[in-house]
Amino acid sequence: MKSLIYVSVFLLVFIARAQNKTIASPNGNLKVIIDVIDGGVIYTVRFDNTIIIENAPLGFRTKKADFTKNLTFVNAESRKVSKTYEQDKIKQSQITYNANTLRYTVKDSKDRQFSVLVQVSDNDIAFRYEIDKWGETRAIVVEKELTGFSFPQETSSFLSNAMRPMTGFARTAPSYESAYTADKPIAEQTAGGGYVFPALYKVKDEYWVLLSETGVRSLYPASHLSAYQDGNFYIEYPNEKENNGFGSSGAQLGLPGVTPWRTITIGKSLKPVVETTIPWDVVEPLYEPSQDYEYGKGSWSWIIWQDASMNYKDQKAYVDLAAVMDFKYILIDAWWDERIGYERMKELIDYAASKDVGVFLWYNSNGIVNDAFQTPLNKMNTSIERKKEMKWLQEAGVKGLKVDFFGGDKQETIRLYEDILSDANDYGLMIIFHGTTLPRGWERMYPNFVGSEAVVASEMLVFVEDVRKKEAYNATLHPFIRNAVASMEFGGVVLNDYLNRGNKSGQKRLTTDAFQLATGVLFQNPVQMFALTPNNLDDAPKFELDFLKELPTTWDETRFIDGYPGKFSVLARRNGDTWYVAGVNAESEPKKLNLDLSFLAGKTASLINDDKDGDTFTKEIKIPKNGKLNLTIQSGGGFVIVNE
Repeated sequence: MKSLIYVSVFLLVFIARAQNKTIASPNGNLKVIIDVIDGGVIYTVRFDNTIIIENAPLGFRTKKADFTKNLTFVNAESRKVSKTYEQDKIKQSQITYNANTLRYTVKDSKDRQFSVLVQVSDNDIAFRYEIDKWGETRAIVVEKELTGFSFPQETSSFLSNAMRPMTGFARTAPSYESAYTADKPIAEQTAGGGYVFPALYKVKDEYWVLLSETGVRSLYPASHLSAYQDGNFYIEYPNEKENNGFGSSGAQLGLPGVTPWRTITIGKSLKPVVETTIPWDVVEPLYEPSQDYEYGKGSWSWIIWQDASMNYKDQKAYVDLAAVMDFKYILIDAWWDERIGYERMKELIDYAASKDVGVFLWYNSNGIVNDAFQTPLNKMNTSIERKKEMKWLQEAGVKGLKVDFFGGDKQETIRLYEDILSDANDYGLMIIFHGTTLPRGWERMYPNFVGSEAVVASEMLVFVEDVRKKEAYNATLHPFIRNAVASMEFGGVVLNDYLNRGNKSGQKRLTTDAFQLATGVLFQNPVQMFALTPNNLDDAPKFELDFLKELPTTWDETRFIDGYPGKFSVLARRNGDTWYVAGVNAESEPKKLNLDLSFLAGKTASLINDDKDGDTFTKEIKIPKNGKLNLTIQSGGGFVIVNE
């Protein structure tokens, strides 16, 4: 009898150990442990043998079944993933991705299975659910996920509230345009609507963790994080009131099917966060580009000159501005169809082409999900009208579209994003999205996608005084959070002293010229529409204009140099053999830095910086042979270093 008890205990221990699986990164520093405890799947994340996430739940509920409980282990399979790819419109042009993977499969009492696929590289985790066919079942609706992230109590957070649906201008929210709070204890993050991706955390005052998701397309809604509850931030689906209440907030999924990837980036410094490529490592292009799309800078009248500039004369002036500045594009915003007209617009497009300037045109994304009234309207939300319009755009020589005012994150809306992108590629058109969701791997998935707003962007500087006052603060957050996971079409680099056409009084800019130039490097997007105005050709210093003429918008390499979210930020980006090092300071006092620029050791470079009065200057400098450079950034100021 005693031996039988021993055998039983041994078998229980053996079974428990058999279902507890660990997957480690190639260097062994990062580990994910998955287990089934009391019928539920849980996971733990360790980095440097420190617990980062502990016993966080996994699973989901469909309309007909609950896969969060009464589950049993089936099997686990491990393998390696290694790939090298090129991507010409993100923070790095050539990427090598090596990871170890674990497919952990469980089943419910009716033998219906699903797997958790986990991929672990040295600083990144990506995981998703993979759901097999269940007997005769080929289609399901996922109503809710239990996916959670449970951090230690000694964790602070940098989060952005999800906007309340059908509020704001013309009921166009949500649009990922809430500001981030910095260093807030997780227990205080209790906003009713939750928080959008990406989300940054500092664990035990030592480890940085960035959460996001990627691979979202028409087959699933985009998700966000819940308020902190029960020791977790949970994955939540879109608010049912989004999209004017139309469409399910759940996921309509065919079997076999997969969910999007959720990603976790971890490091002892912000370097892995800034330099991560995980949003693109785990996705693939969905179609071939119909042509070789070209990226670059553009001029844009609306941001400073506003609606009144939607006339032929002003747009011609902005074409001329783009031509003088060697910019590749001009963006012509809302009302062009009514105030310029299709026939004269063709004349303007031809004029721009004669100056080697391509045209992007603005479109309202819809006519049914909110009250946005700007035209062109009802041209993008149905297949027939969209293709008819895009045929004209192609024939007229338009290079791309900026599509605005989307209705949220429901699968219904994500399908519209994909339809616009796919159709636009057929007609050789690039796409920028504004009033929009976070791009989730889209730079790689959709070859003609060239950026999204999804941030408190330059337009808010004009409209909201508090945003002007916090311009430097927000700028120091974006490289570590929003712009770390996706391209960001900010529309910045303002050289007017006042944010209006007269440039003599009114909303005064509170940051320096050097700050503005630095954001041209810090904010990454392959097509970036800058806020220059024609008068800047006369009232801005020549060295500033010369810098902008040469500034690239695509990069071969990005490096974290120094910084702290909400305080200051210093990054380096390389295009070919040329390095751009840029920084900004949001603190109330000048920031003295000792920068490690060993990759420029002994080289001559040009420096743009501010003096103590906030006046921007330029001079030639020599980087010391040890690569250490002492430099001061003024409050609300910035700097740029470019090697010669």
